[in-house]
Amino acid sequence: MKKMRRSARLVDMTQHLLAHPHTLIPLTMFSEQYGAAKSSISEDLSIIKEAFESEGIGALKTVAGAAGGVKYIPQTNDEQAVHFMKGLIEQLENPERLLPGGYLYMSDILGHPATLSKIGKLFATAFADKEVEVVMTVETKGIPLAYATAGYLNVPVVIVRRDNKVTEGSVVSINYVSGSSKRIQTMSLARRALAEESRVLIVDDFMKAGGTIRGMIDLLQEFKATVVGCGVFVETADVAERLVDDYLSLAKLRDVDVKGKQIGIELGSYFHEIRGS
Repeated sequence: MKKMRRSARLVDMTQHLLAHPHTLIPLTMFSEQYGAAKSSISEDLSIIKEAFESEGIGALKTVAGAAGGVKYIPQTNDEQAVHFMKGLIEQLENPERLLPGGYLYMSDILGHPATLSKIGKLFATAFADKEVEVVMTVETKGIPLAYATAGYLNVPVVIVRRDNKVTEGSVVSINYVSGSSKRIQTMSLARRALAEESRVLIVDDFMKAGGTIRGMIDLLQEFKATVVGCGVFVETADVAERLVDDYLSLAKLRDVDVKGKQIGIELGSYFHEIRGS
């Protein structure tokens, strides 16, 4: 490849790293691609690393040895995370979002690419060291969140269905009890969708008692999979019995006054347990 100026090389390397998160990239690849010495590439990476950390973009991890290289780990720092979620909570507390049953209208937020990207990066930050191999969610509103998270972890997405699709072949189905309504429901996952003994991160948009997530955890047992974490965008606070204990939420729906049209939301357990806020 034709030699680049250092400024152009830095831009191209940065773009490559951002496009391949959690991927070990050999220094020899950069060296050969840009026709530069490894020492020059190492200096470039030091500059990129400093910029990533100062701007809260993420971290660069260097792996030594013949099979080593550099890996970009997407991260959102504490200050950015709190600022973003507090702004999002202001939007969620709009009384016009209140729906029957104490639910919130969130489709517009979960359909905004920039917002989804930031939410996905928050989950990717929290579970970066869990060696996630697959992100799982249940149709339908959790799907955008799952893809946003998986993009930063550089892993595939698996979607649990509430009904069987002929196009998916043989499936594993289980019955589960909805935590809020106590109704028996069914969820299914195609056998080909998930390899046995996978390490799975569950992501969902809203949780009341946690029946749906509990169902996904039970379904994963049929695949001998390991649940390495559960991330929830919004959880409700006033639940008598929670069916899931180990999870992280970004926001907690604390108070809902249907008559007075008042909504109270606070930062979720993500900030209390992981970020220490």
